[in-house]
Amino acid sequence: MASAAVSDKANQRNAVLAGSLGWTLDAFDFFILTLVIEDLAHAFFPGSPLADARPRIVLAITLTLAMRPIGAVVFGLMADRYGRRLPLMLNVIFYATISVLCGFAQTYWQFIALRMLFGIGMGGEWGVGASLALESASPRIRGLLSGLLQEGYAIGNLLAALAFRTIYPWATVHYPGNAWRVMFFLGGLPALLSLFIRMRVRESEAWHEHRTDWATYRGILKQNARRFFYLVLLMTMMNFMSHGTQDMYPTLLGTFGYNKARIADITMLSMVGAVLGGLVFGAYSDRSGRRRGMMVAASCGLVVLPMWIAGFSPWTTIVGVFLMQFFVQGAWGIIPAHINELAPAAARGFFPGFAYQLGVMFASSIPYVESALGEMFTYKQAMGGLMVAVFLGVIVVVWCGPEARGISFRKSGAIT
Repeated sequence: MASAAVSDKANQRNAVLAGSLGWTLDAFDFFILTLVIEDLAHAFFPGSPLADARPRIVLAITLTLAMRPIGAVVFGLMADRYGRRLPLMLNVIFYATISVLCGFAQTYWQFIALRMLFGIGMGGEWGVGASLALESASPRIRGLLSGLLQEGYAIGNLLAALAFRTIYPWATVHYPGNAWRVMFFLGGLPALLSLFIRMRVRESEAWHEHRTDWATYRGILKQNARRFFYLVLLMTMMNFMSHGTQDMYPTLLGTFGYNKARIADITMLSMVGAVLGGLVFGAYSDRSGRRRGMMVAASCGLVVLPMWIAGFSPWTTIVGVFLMQFFVQGAWGIIPAHINELAPAAARGFFPGFAYQLGVMFASSIPYVESALGEMFTYKQAMGGLMVAVFLGVIVVVWCGPEARGISFRKSGAIT
């Protein structure tokens, strides 16, 4: 009995680590793109004004996000039918390969096609990884582990900024004009390490208990259609909030006069705030409830928005971006637990992941809109005005929704 208990604890730890590490490496590649937008603009549109070329590169971010629902469908259905582990391993191999190939792109349209394929891989990772991790976790600390899992995304952003701060200058010297290629090579190779972690995680017992035939499965999805549409709306607003405050923020800092090294430093600091916020609010939601935790976090984000957007001074910018990501990712840290608890048990591999990625798709226009409006007016005006509306929308949508904090994912109702 003792050895079994230890084994269960080890499996819980490995499952959460596997999901978080996979999401970290996925996010690393995604945020590399946000840091090399100008390099890509010069590489694919030599001689064109930056104001004309930059929005075309930002379109690659939008298309990456827009393709994520396809990955959620493909890998999510596989996870509900064949278990969580195999689809996760296939997913990692897929997005690692595409990440490396992005570094070999010779034309703009090749790069766009590869980023769309990467979006498929990115869309498949979150839903399957989250279901495996949280089905293996104790309901008593599900919110805390949810924050740890979700903030793999912030850690990936932090690592991307760290690589940009340290490796990019070296690559610029040794591979002039091609430093961006080196960054994408980095984004692919480490992802293979997560295969080792995935192989040390047992298949989810909850999946074994709730596995069903396709006819029953389709009926479950139909019966829960109204819940699904609510989750899509929720995830649309949440993605407006996260991508609206992250993706174009390095560009905004550039308009304030910060150089690339300082932008990387500020990005890393903001992601420290994000990780702390995800853990703090994830744990808070275990006691106070998922909806209350998310509304508190979003309300606080709205309060600190003036410091984040105005650039009054270097210190207010630093404090503002730290607090902004503390609260934005604080709300996000609750999401894996919240939407997995609201999902039907037999469709937990597909249901929350597909809702999440449809939300990503519907919100994928936000970096492009911010870029287009920023070139037309200023990035400060464009991003500040849009984010006020988004934060208010998040608060309203969360307040109107359901909650199922602490439910058991097992048929037996066992608390692990």
